[in-house]
Amino acid sequence: MRVRSLLTAAWWIAVPLAGQAARPDSARDTVARSDTAPLTLVREVFSYQGAGRDPFMSLLKSGDVRPLISDLKLVTVIYDDRYAARSVVVLRDVTTARRYRARVGDVIGRLRVTQIRPREVVFTIQEFGFERQQTLSLRPQEETP
Repeated sequence: MRVRSLLTAAWWIAVPLAGQAARPDSARDTVARSDTAPLTLVREVFSYQGAGRDPFMSLLKSGDVRPLISDLKLVTVIYDDRYAARSVVVLRDVTTARRYRARVGDVIGRLRVTQIRPREVVFTIQEFGFERQQTLSLRPQEETP
């Protein structure tokens, strides 16, 4: 890195001197005057204006990662035998106590509700370009004697 900076400094010094040596005296004076102007550096700045998640922001800091499947608890399943698209599930995030009501096709973070069954819900989880399915079930009912 230091060699690169030394070479860059040598180039900045050598180029104006080489240009002055090839010109007559009157041209050297105009070059010397124009070289004394302050050098301004312009830095390129990127600002993401697209839709969706900013690809340059860390996934750990964004809310798109949450909730995780391990944070969710299946509270209620309202299942319709005749028309499955009307089925609804109620989920609770145990870390934030937030409740989610979802139907088939709804997306919660990275989780997409794929299927609702009478006592469980199937999620499709998208992680790093791969999809996997995971099921959350209601707790078994306790029978009273």
